[in-house]
Amino acid sequence: MIDFKNSSYMKLRQVKVQDGEKLAAPLLIDGETVISAFKSVRDCVLFTNKRVISVNVQGVTGKKRDYTSLPYSKVTAFSVETSGVMDIDSELELWFSGLGKVAFEFTGGSNITEIGKTIAEFVL
Repeated sequence: MIDFKNSSYMKLRQVKVQDGEKLAAPLLIDGETVISAFKSVRDCVLFTNKRVISVNVQGVTGKKRDYTSLPYSKVTAFSVETSGVMDIDSELELWFSGLGKVAFEFTGGSNITEIGKTIAEFVL
């Protein structure tokens, strides 16, 4: 399981959906599509129409990967914090039944309200 308190999940920036699909291809099920993809230095977070997939790239070569699947059906609450004048980063917090809080921090250029809307569509 990925340690979500690790700073490597901070400062996610949006990347092309196709890049996310390449990383998640081994895990995607029939009818599942990647809606948006975000990347830090090596790791990636994908939002699909069924779940959040967190990809932790490990090792020197990056061939070893830890995939954590976070289904929307287990989300009990979520919080979206937009960026401001002095604080240009935004944050998404999700509370999962049986897991607790998972937080992702995004760069100021990310559309956090659109991410929040996407989460709401699948959770509510």
